[in-house]
Amino acid sequence: MPKFLDWPPVWLLICMFVAWGAARYLPWAVVEFPGQRAIGGGLILLGLLLSLLAAWEMHRARTTIVPHRAPEALVTRGVFRFSRNPIYLSDWIMLLGWIILWGALAALPLLWVFAKIIEKRFIRGEEERLRARFGERFEDWSRRTRRWI
Repeated sequence: MPKFLDWPPVWLLICMFVAWGAARYLPWAVVEFPGQRAIGGGLILLGLLLSLLAAWEMHRARTTIVPHRAPEALVTRGVFRFSRNPIYLSDWIMLLGWIILWGALAALPLLWVFAKIIEKRFIRGEEERLRARFGERFEDWSRRTRRWI
């Protein structure tokens, strides 16, 4: 698989492009409803905020945000108290927001596809590295904190 696919934002952009394509080229599958722009936009902003909060916590802990790199710290504070993967969760929330904003509700299965790709290509390896580096501390945190939400 090409190296550029080893970045989660690339997968988010691919899924967004497919959702946009569904909205653009399958007009019979587009749904419009009151509050659509507010809900979609709100979810996109929520995702951005969650991502920024998670990145800030990782910066404070002086650990990498880059997938496939060895972690320097086990971050369990802030948004990491609620999700072991708040940045991936924020990407998922933003994808949902774009799907709603574009009315591409036929693209909702992309949310499942995105989650499975991220879990397989990134989360499993990250969890293995955290487990190897932090052992029981990681196990305790993973028992208390769900993978997504």
